[in-house]
Amino acid sequence: MSILDEEGGELFLKELKNEIDALKEEIENLELQNLLSGELDKNNAILTIHPGAGGTESQDWAQMLMRMYLRWSERNGYNAQVVDLQPGDEAGIKNATLTISGEYAYGYLRSEAGVHRLVRISPFDANKRRHTSFVSIIISPEIEDDVKVDLRDEDIKMDVYRASGAGGQHVNKTSSAVRLTHIPTGIIVACQNERSQHANKAVALKIIKARLYELQIKAKEKKIEDIIGDKKDIAWGSQIRSYVMQPYQMVKDHRTGIEIGDINSVLDGSIDRFLKEFLKRSLSKGISEK
Repeated sequence: MSILDEEGGELFLKELKNEIDALKEEIENLELQNLLSGELDKNNAILTIHPGAGGTESQDWAQMLMRMYLRWSERNGYNAQVVDLQPGDEAGIKNATLTISGEYAYGYLRSEAGVHRLVRISPFDANKRRHTSFVSIIISPEIEDDVKVDLRDEDIKMDVYRASGAGGQHVNKTSSAVRLTHIPTGIIVACQNERSQHANKAVALKIIKARLYELQIKAKEKKIEDIIGDKKDIAWGSQIRSYVMQPYQMVKDHRTGIEIGDINSVLDGSIDRFLKEFLKRSLSKGISEK
């Protein structure tokens, strides 16, 4: 056999392997779409980030998670928009709300709801001690205007304030940011991303409506406690996933048992393995319970 024949054979095998890998990925994506069969799985997602106790440590961890979800969205072709962000006093964020738009955004991201734990040598500790930080993630589906939700004007309290952060002179001169409180449930939603008070109120109302709809669904299932993530303790024992940077590097999902050693790639948005495994486990659990 000539050198050209050998090279041609190797090239053919390489192309064949690539085609097989692409076919496997396509089949896996089709299987996942079958798993995403919930009534709201196709909807956009509303993602809210709340740091736990710990001040700057937890607030910095919250910002790291926000970046992770923004990078995941970018990698997967979703349009992510930060509609509200409260900067931390020294670093990080006190809270943030993101809308992630695209088909099946909620279906994929609903598995991220819960407490995320970080272990690392603190960059804010002069003695270089190891710290543990917690952040709560709340995921809600964005719902259509024709969906009925019990939302009365008298149940909403509205506060306006000047937006902070990027936005130019407009941000500093007008009270365009809006904070809405749903009095019966205590749900608080703020929005400062839009340029007008009216637009910010519309976005905030949409988020409150999504949260209330999700509460209604869970109430029917008698599982309200499972969805009010911001009412739970954001602390040890309640985490769904742990991210360890020292003394070793590992990300472990406590619900599926999946472990990944490359924490940097995970924090850069490579979380699909966690999402897909959760969907598969959820399906197999549902089948076994029937």
